[in-house]
Amino acid sequence: MEKPANSQYPIHQLLQQRWSPLAFSQQQVEKEKLCSLLEAARWAASSYNEQPWHFIVATQENPEEFKRLLSCLAEGNQVWAQHAPVLMLSVAKLYFEKNHTENRHAFHDVGAAACSLAIEATSLGLFIHQMAGFDVSKARELYNIPEGYEPVAAIAIGYPGEPEALPEKYQQREFAPRQRKPLETFVFTGSWGKTSPVISLDEAK
Repeated sequence: MEKPANSQYPIHQLLQQRWSPLAFSQQQVEKEKLCSLLEAARWAASSYNEQPWHFIVATQENPEEFKRLLSCLAEGNQVWAQHAPVLMLSVAKLYFEKNHTENRHAFHDVGAAACSLAIEATSLGLFIHQMAGFDVSKARELYNIPEGYEPVAAIAIGYPGEPEALPEKYQQREFAPRQRKPLETFVFTGSWGKTSPVISLDEAK
């Protein structure tokens, strides 16, 4: 199943094809490909090159570890994520190593790393679905995440599966058209809320 973005302007095919499915195949993710995803994340940009991202990884090949990470997810996410071959938690380091002051860009940089991971996944025929719905306190306890580090998102990774295998209400989400706010609602020039001429091709002519 494909759900390409209906973009206002041309974008790279990998960006257009990336989306977050709920249905995953039981096909295992090859170790080499999984390492490539993490390598892509490793080379994301970060403030002062601090690289504040960390990833906790569990695969179906280790059922106990997989079950442990799955238990951190919200019940609604467990319904479909239990079928993904790989689960992850992204974690942000909240301080700069060089002077131990707050790194307020940590979440931004972890998001950039996750984006790189997602695009690499798309290039390899894989898909990821990032989730806000997980128990942060439980994740912190189960994985002994230390002070100064904050769980950011849960991530399911795998090959696309059959939407018809999902419970009905999740099928509706899977088949629903993708939507995004138009550029003019969030790109401004001069003052907040003033539509930017940068995104108007008509004014450029």
